[in-house]
Amino acid sequence: MAGIPRLYFSGCVQHVIQRGNDGESCFYDEADYKAYLYFLNDAAEKYQVAIHAFVLMTDHVRLLATPSDEQGISRLMQAQGHRNVQHLNFIYGRTGALWEGRYKSTLVDNDCYLLTVYRYLELNPVRAGMVAHASEYRWSNYQANALGKPIQLLTPHSLYLRLGKTEEERLPFTVPGGRLP
Repeated sequence: MAGIPRLYFSGCVQHVIQRGNDGESCFYDEADYKAYLYFLNDAAEKYQVAIHAFVLMTDHVRLLATPSDEQGISRLMQAQGHRNVQHLNFIYGRTGALWEGRYKSTLVDNDCYLLTVYRYLELNPVRAGMVAHASEYRWSNYQANALGKPIQLLTPHSLYLRLGKTEEERLPFTVPGGRLP
């Protein structure tokens, strides 16, 4: 049965979610997270998709991204997904699907929702009980936004940058203290 046709929008921010097959792990060790980010960065550059925020959880991935053309997100997810699955299948001698069907995406159509998704991604590991503080989790944009660690993959959204001239000025508007309220 065919899936629901996707609506494609260029220049519009999207919240993208890709889940591991049957809730299984998508990442087995640190090298897997690094490889995923490498493949994602490569595909984002190739297909001109700005990645504003991300979180790599053990069983799923979430992105906040803006494609420069209508097919950008689709091409990005197909390219990085193909390379990542090939990599993991080779390294671990596995076969079969890594991802649970197609990725899902939601149009982020207003400023409040954009900042909500930023916060949601940054706090996802805290909500999942993986860490007590967002700064303890290495595989999200919190490392760049709150801690100032450069992440080549990221292109901060213009709204995020307007919150303040420095990371310190912007921090109160994102994840206060990196903890759940």
